[in-house]
Amino acid sequence: MLNRKSAPEIVDAVNMKLQLKPYDHFTLDNGVPVYSIDAGAQEVLLVEWVFFAGNWYEEKNIVAATTNFMLKNGTTKRKAFGINEHFEFNGAYLNRSCYNETATITLHCLAKSLPELLPVVAELINECIFPEEELVIYKQNQKQRLEVNLKKCDFIANRLIDEYVYGFHHPYGKYTSTLDYDQLQRDELITFYKQFYSEGKCMVFVAGKPPANLAQQLNNSFGHLSLNGKKIPEVTYHIAAAETKKYNIVNDAEGVQGAIRIARPFFNRHHPDFHKVQVLNNIFGGFFGSRLMSNIREDKGYTYGIHSYLQNHIHNSAWMISTEAGRDVCEATIEEVYKEMNILCNELVEDEELDLVRNYMIGSLLGDLDGPFQIIARWKNYILNGLTDEYFYNSIKTVQTITPDEIQSLAKKYLNPEEFYELLVV
Repeated sequence: MLNRKSAPEIVDAVNMKLQLKPYDHFTLDNGVPVYSIDAGAQEVLLVEWVFFAGNWYEEKNIVAATTNFMLKNGTTKRKAFGINEHFEFNGAYLNRSCYNETATITLHCLAKSLPELLPVVAELINECIFPEEELVIYKQNQKQRLEVNLKKCDFIANRLIDEYVYGFHHPYGKYTSTLDYDQLQRDELITFYKQFYSEGKCMVFVAGKPPANLAQQLNNSFGHLSLNGKKIPEVTYHIAAAETKKYNIVNDAEGVQGAIRIARPFFNRHHPDFHKVQVLNNIFGGFFGSRLMSNIREDKGYTYGIHSYLQNHIHNSAWMISTEAGRDVCEATIEEVYKEMNILCNELVEDEELDLVRNYMIGSLLGDLDGPFQIIARWKNYILNGLTDEYFYNSIKTVQTITPDEIQSLAKKYLNPEEFYELLVV
């Protein structure tokens, strides 16, 4: 029994022994791998189908994203309304998302409703027809949304900085125009759908309280589909970064705010410095108590928030600093960013600050493992990036043991202003 007359012992998060719950793994009859986490107290499930169908594989802009969006817009058996009504009637939520390399179909539901829902998901994967009238509505809505967003300086900044770092023809750097929607044809979606969904490469991730016959249910609905990925091409792209490093764009002559993006190319998670740079990044601008926030928000009051982060890409990455500031203080904000880079390069981080960041990072990790959905999301990230649980434990060890000297050495190596692209959109 707890002794409520004495306070519990306070333990630093850094000293906690974190464990990543292992997944259960099995394979469907057609070779599709399934990764499952059985955890939690509620009879709910997350089931996610991951296809290698991102814009990395498209030959024409926005085909991948449009195909993914329209998976719920009509099959040989149901119209869009009927599809949505079926999931809502069963208390479920079905979403789909398209990323650079992958695209997903994500189902949240009660475990008992799985037999009613899996066959309809299989129908979306194998029997979509992409009705022309639904495509017309989609294109009209997307064009209107794009026209609104193009008036926002932060939207323009996000588009352009990726182009500068990767090149416009690289999947990480290209962006959409209204002309892309005008030129989009239904037969292009059908071709992409057949190659990358109906006959694509698929992985399944499950989390929550799965039924005892989960494997059988998945096999009944998906084990007979041609999801072996034999027709998925090996595609490579070369980065064609911009030659100029500094850009000032006027998007709204009457605007009172500017969007700032400062970025440099970086390595993916397999690079030996990646873990240590994550610690450096958090000191620099990765959380609310970072140096960029303390200086530029708390001290100078130039912005409501400023952050730095490493992009979550599989093949390549970039180190990004992102903020919006008053138009009259944008240049001063940029100067302060470089000032903080210089300080990290020339002064050792004090132990007190480093301990704060250690506790923040381990504490954040604890939060990220709070529940089966979060655990499977981490495993999915590792599996898609070709990593194992060794990556998880190495990251913890790095946070616990990195020294101020190592941090300074990394800052000198990577926080060189001349290697960063600087973009200001006002």
